[in-house]
This record gives sequence, C-alpha cells and structure tokens, in this order.
Amino acid sequence: MRPGQIIVLATPFFFLLIGIEFFVGRMRARRGSGQDTYRLPDTLNSIGLGMLSQISAALTGLLRIGIYTAIWSAFALFPDTDFWTRWYGWLLALVFYDFCYYWLHRFGHESAVLWAAHVVHHQSQHYNLSTALRQTSSGALFGWIFYLPMAIAGVPPLVFGVVALVDLLYQFWVHTEQVGKLGWFDRWFCSPSNHRVHHAVNDRYVDRNYGGVLIVWDRLFGSFQEEGERCVYGTRNPLRSWDPLWANAEVYASLARDSWRTRHWSDKLRLWFKPPGWRPADLAAIDPKPPFDIAGVQRYEPPASRGVQAFAALQFIALLGGATAFLWFSDTLAFTTSLVWLAALTAGLWATGAVLQGRLPVIGALFVDAAALATASGALGIAGLHVVAKPLALAILIVFAGLRARSDAMPGRFVLLLLTGLAASLAGDVLLMWPTLFIPGLVAFLLAHLAYIALFAEGVGLFPRRRALAATLAVGVSMYAFLWWGGLPAGLRIPVGLYVVVIACMAAQALGRAAVLGDAGARQVALGACLFMLSDALLATNRFVQPLPVASLWVLATYYAAQWLIAAKVRAR
Repeated sequence: MRPGQIIVLATPFFFLLIGIEFFVGRMRARRGSGQDTYRLPDTLNSIGLGMLSQISAALTGLLRIGIYTAIWSAFALFPDTDFWTRWYGWLLALVFYDFCYYWLHRFGHESAVLWAAHVVHHQSQHYNLSTALRQTSSGALFGWIFYLPMAIAGVPPLVFGVVALVDLLYQFWVHTEQVGKLGWFDRWFCSPSNHRVHHAVNDRYVDRNYGGVLIVWDRLFGSFQEEGERCVYGTRNPLRSWDPLWANAEVYASLARDSWRTRHWSDKLRLWFKPPGWRPADLAAIDPKPPFDIAGVQRYEPPASRGVQAFAALQFIALLGGATAFLWFSDTLAFTTSLVWLAALTAGLWATGAVLQGRLPVIGALFVDAAALATASGALGIAGLHVVAKPLALAILIVFAGLRARSDAMPGRFVLLLLTGLAASLAGDVLLMWPTLFIPGLVAFLLAHLAYIALFAEGVGLFPRRRALAATLAVGVSMYAFLWWGGLPAGLRIPVGLYVVVIACMAAQALGRAAVLGDAGARQVALGACLFMLSDALLATNRFVQPLPVASLWVLATYYAAQWLIAAKVRAR
C-alpha cells in the first residue's frame, strides 16, 4: 500500500479523535473544569495546511526517496535486508529515525532557513489534535539531509519509509490539552505534557522538548523542560492570517527582505543560518524589533458571520474530498497532473482562508473555485467539466461586478462598460471552446478590450501616458513578428494583427490610468491588463508556434487573474 493511501485510511481516525477531543473540551468548558480549544477558522486553516503538505509531499516524495535510495545503494555500510526486517532491526531503525528526527527538529528551531519551513507547525495559537495535522509544504528542501546517516548505515528505503510513517503517526496524539501528565511515561516518551511545552512561547519553554517518540534525547542533550506554568501557544511573531500560502512563505519572505536590506555580504548569507530572530547590526539599528511581551499576546480571531463560517466549512469538505481522491491515486499520476491538482486545491484553500479573513466575499470565493476547476480541466483535457466551469467562472464574475457596482454606487456608464467587457469576454470564452469558432471568439475579445479601453479612459482621458502606449505597442509588434515567423496562417494575419494592436492599447490605457491616479487599485488593474496581454501571448504561442506543456494552466491562470483584478479593483475616478 502506498504512503498516500495509508494517510487516506488514517484520516477517518484522525477526524474521529478530533471530534472526541472537541466534545470533551466543550463539556469541560461548560462544567468549568477545562476549556474548549477549538475555533473553526483555526481548525480549517491547520487541516488545510496539512492537506497542502501531503499533496506537495506526493510531488517531492520521489525526489526524497530517490536521494535516500541512491545514497543507500552507493554507500550503505550494513545493507543486510534480512537484519533490518527482523523485529529488532525494525525497532533499531525506529530509534535511529527518532534520533535523526530530534536533530532535524532541533536545528529547525536553531537555524532560520530550517525554521522558515518548520514555523508552519507552530503558527496556531490553539493547541489541539488539528494542530498535529498542520505541517509545512517546504520541509523537503533540506529535511532529507538529516536522514542520510540512516542510508549510510544501511537501513533499506522500505524500512526507512515505514518507520518514518510510524514516527509521524505517533506524534498525532500528543497535540492535546485534554490529557494531563502521565507519570513515568512522561520521563521516557514524548507525551501531551512534554509537547505542550514545545509549542509554547513562554520564556522557560521556548526551544525545548524536540523528541518525536522518545523524550530521552532531550534529557541527554540538555533541551528538556517539564511543564509547569500554563502554556501560551503560537509564535513570537504571530502569523495573523488564514492564508495557507503566506503561512508557508512568511519567514522566507522576511529573510529575503532582511537579506536584501543589510549592507554586508557576509550578513546577507549569515541571516539564513543564524538562529531565528537574529538580525545584523545595521538592521537592528535602523529597524529595531520590540522585545517579546507574553502579556501582550492576543489571539487572531477576525469576525466571521455564521453564514460565512458555514460556507467555509462546506467548501472545505469539498476540498477535503478532492485532496483525498488525489492522495489515493497520487502515486499513479503524472507529475504535471499532480501539479495541476495541487494548484487547483491550493486556490480553493486560499479562497477559504480569504473568506474567513473578510478579504474575499463568498461570491469571490465561488469565482476562484470555478476558475480553478476551469483551469485544471482545461489543462488535463477533462472536456465535460471544462465546458461547464469555463463559462461559469465569468458568469459568476459578472454577478460579482454587478453587486460591487451597486454597493460602490458606480456611475451608470462606468458600470455598463465594465459589464460589457466581462460579457464580451464570456462570449469569447464560449466561442473559443470550439476550434472552428476562433474568429468569432477573437472578435468577442476584441469588443471586450475596446470596452476596457473606454472604461480605463473614464476620468483620465485617452492614453494619458504616451510612453506606456509606445512600450506596449513595441511588445505587441514583437509578439506579432514572433507569431508570423512561427507560422501564423495567412488568413489570420490581419485579424490577429488588429487584435494585437487593440490589446496593446488596452494595456497602455490601464498603465496610463495607474500613472495618473497613482493608487494601489489602479496599479492592480494595470497589472491585470498586462496579465491579459501575457495570457493572449501564451495562447497564441501554443496555437500557432509551439505547443506549450500544460498550456491551459498558464493561459487560463493568467487570464482569470487578469479578469479578477480588473473586475474587483477598477474604480470610477
């Protein structure tokens, strides 16, 4: 049985235990003998990050196991499979793995680049069984290095994979506040009490109790701390977001930003390997960080109505079903297929978090869902789904734009131009699904771009920045020459040439509007216009010059991003 299938089969037990813990905590909170440790947004965020971790692991697993197998094949000192598959060999391999895990875990707290991956597991300000599922999607970057001693010692890849799974599954149950101290067990094994300490930000608890199965490693190497005062959970630089992408990227982004800003080349490198929180002297002087004050810790709980939470829960159930199906078949899927579904599921999880944060309305999340399905089905050739999802995405966006126009009290002409551009785009989407209707589809998008040009000219005039027009026309001419050289059919040269001029003018108008208005919304609209131009360039390249790998993924992803930025960010002056 494949690892992905084992995780799928274990999932019902995870959720059963989570349900039991939830009800126990709720009952204890009502009696005043304990507290409810669950909040829906935090739980969905934690489990969603676990889903992303497992899906990304399916993409990187072959690489990690491949490296391990290559080292084992070339350098194993004692590759006696008969020894390692006896009960004492399995036990030794498990202890060996747990020892390596201890050092990976410890360095994950003592080196900034490793903390950047591991931080995801610590971001939750609640401590419950769903926190156990909250895992990084970037751990494969460096984590494999710490297990190479096992390969060199001779632990076979199969044994390594099994004990790794056992070690991981064991750690699930220790993420709870509903189990107190366990006496002698706490002295030898990682237990709920010991691991609560590890997740706490209290001064006496920080960077303690790294053991996965055994806590004896911490006792041997001086990193053990017994639980005493009440734990406060999370990180000392709180995430304050339900965005799964930002959860995985926040520390990397911070390190990259500080590395760029510091003056000394040695510090640019040292930043990544020093302990988390270390900063060069020049940055500490100009941008000091206040000392951590545990009394000032506040939980991140942005308000969300019951309706929003219900939608998020339903959407999450659908995404969980998709992730489950993916993991069950992941080992049989091509890499590009897995990549496409990873992108689609990531988009859905991002939209779920954005709705719970109030950054995206429910109808906006529905657009993201439809756009993700249209993109995935187009890239994978699932015709039945694509025929439904592609027009549905623009139909939802038209409804969103109409509702937004009403709430923002946009002028009538402005609204008419926006809806005309979206409606013409919808017509183009439908027509381009049939190869024989390429010219009518081109005409529909031509009308959409003319409507957008008029829309972007409202209040700022036509082409207020001639340099922008010259730049986009130059890009358009270069693209047209590339298509001509690549074999653009003679019968399409005039209509395609006209289309290139119009879309270049649309991008120029958006860039000029952004230069005049100078606000973030106008700049985002300009980005959308440029993405529209990029999407069309990719579509034309794939159609007339050279087929691109999973072309629909890149074409539709940039197209839907463009339409969203225009519909959601454009405002009347």
